Amino acid sequence: MNASRLDRTLAALADPSRRRVIDLLHERPRRAGELAEATQISFPAMSRHLKTLRQSGLVEEDRDGFDSRVRIYRLRNEPMADLKEWLKETEELWARQLVGLRKHLQNSKK
Repeated sequence: MNASRLDRTLAALADPSRRRVIDLLHERPRRAGELAEATQISFPAMSRHLKTLRQSGLVEEDRDGFDSRVRIYRLRNEPMADLKEWLKETEELWARQLVGLRKHLQNSKK
């Protein structure tokens, strides 16, 4: 797992507006204007959010087949898979730590 890629993913997801964009893109690919309208964010602000999401690798941008000025955004699976793997490993670590603590506390009572 690439730590810097995970850092970029977490930094991009730290903003609630970007998380809302991710939720919308989870449903289907969308145009930038649709995302701005659905989130009630100005187009310039949405453009900045989409740039951050692209740079983190969470979304990719395609051109519309009929109008090359229109950009379509869709989710990429890899960054989220990396995040899920890290969360799984972290959860397992804490579970082991808690089991160890419980054993220690039980032994100290005897």
